[in-house]
Amino acid sequence: MAVHILTLLETNGGEPVTSDHVARSVRTNPGVIRRLVSKLHRAGLVTSRLGAGGGTVLARPADQIRLADVYHAVEAKTLFTMHYSAPSPVCPVGKHIQAALSPYLRRAEQALKGELGVVTLADVVRSVGEEALSQHAAARR
Repeated sequence: MAVHILTLLETNGGEPVTSDHVARSVRTNPGVIRRLVSKLHRAGLVTSRLGAGGGTVLARPADQIRLADVYHAVEAKTLFTMHYSAPSPVCPVGKHIQAALSPYLRRAEQALKGELGVVTLADVVRSVGEEALSQHAAARR
């Protein structure tokens, strides 16, 4: 959803976008959007303008926002989590499962973060396509 929000902001030509407008695009509650926008704001990815005609805009150019920045802004500290309660220390599997899984999960997370580190918001906007962007611009008028 965060990438959706940022892509929508980029396609709005620098004009502020309200949380209601974003919520309609994402098809969720404006409160959900405001919580995500707050996280994006804390990460320095967006800024908000208050008052009439206000809304949210990108804080920096789309080609300077990497998906890794978005991931770090809105996701939990780690992609994979272990058991919420400790597995049985007397079970041969329970005793060793976390240590066995840890290196694999760590490598998978590093691979994901590496890929997200090379993809920019501008890449996503280009992937959305010119037709979709022109339809969006027409809908704003």
